[in-house]
Amino acid sequence: MKNNLKNNRLAGWILLMWLCFLPMAKAESGKINVQDIVFSHIQDAYTWHITEWNGKEIAISLPIVVKSEENGWEVFLSDRLHHGQTYHDFYISQEGDHAGKVVKKNSRGEEERPLDLSLTKNVCGLLLSCGLLLFIILRTANWYKKHPNEVPNGFTGVIEVMVTYIENDVIRNSIGKEHYKPFSSYLLTVFFFILINNLIGIIPVFPGGANVTGNITITFVLALCTFFAINVFATKVYWKEIFWPKVPIFLKVPLPIMPFVEFFGVFTKPFALMIRLFANIMAGHTIILALTCLIFITVSMGVIVNLGMTFISVLFCVFMNCLELFVACLQAYIFTLLSANYIGLAKVKD
Repeated sequence: MKNNLKNNRLAGWILLMWLCFLPMAKAESGKINVQDIVFSHIQDAYTWHITEWNGKEIAISLPIVVKSEENGWEVFLSDRLHHGQTYHDFYISQEGDHAGKVVKKNSRGEEERPLDLSLTKNVCGLLLSCGLLLFIILRTANWYKKHPNEVPNGFTGVIEVMVTYIENDVIRNSIGKEHYKPFSSYLLTVFFFILINNLIGIIPVFPGGANVTGNITITFVLALCTFFAINVFATKVYWKEIFWPKVPIFLKVPLPIMPFVEFFGVFTKPFALMIRLFANIMAGHTIILALTCLIFITVSMGVIVNLGMTFISVLFCVFMNCLELFVACLQAYIFTLLSANYIGLAKVKD
């Protein structure tokens, strides 16, 4: 029975990969462009690609909302710009600095970006994860409201364990019993937001697959929120240690070497948070996609080689997905832990 289950799972992985990537692997002369396949999945897009059936693409056209100086605001679906089409002089650039973005040519014939507030794939993925986060939290809160004197189990019990662990063992221990409560809601929200987006990003089929936390814009906003939480509510002792640290006087006067280093660290801490989360999620998605492409690269090498590489690729992809599941949880934990530690350092008093 166990062997049958394992075989079924392996067959399911192979079928899923072929359904998701075979349509995109077709190219001229039987060759594929691995770079295009990888970047088309990890980059943002104006459509949400699902699959291809009988030569027809199955995708959700998302609304494009742009503003130009000549025509003002315009709203239309992205299918009007498919396959190099132009709509009201708008089109999707294929190369250059604006590749993959909606552009319009100016009077000099140069591509320029309009004000773009479109609902892209990552935006829709962000809305989906936020809705799911609200559902989880409100459902849990509603259960406690209806059962104030009962011990939770099942889904509610799991959420309680996670909240209790993060709040008590991460937030309170890092910030301190006296100061942790004002930051607890923010840090718990950050943890569950990153965790949900990481887990949804692992799912290769609709409505999963949006590379939200692998987008540096998202990680930048998260790091910026932590930056404000650290520095806006910091104590006088924190700022004193930055501009007049406890080091030998010759490191502070006449050249403020250590104050400069400490002040530079104010910005490098959130920067490290931003890059760490972005790089880990982006790298995991890229490796899985590259391993999947091995199946199609070896098609021209014969049936035996292709079958062997397909088996190896699927095994590695299963391993990488398990690793990605671990990384998804770990990165949410690390981001929350480091944010709590940085806030705790800013709240230390004499």
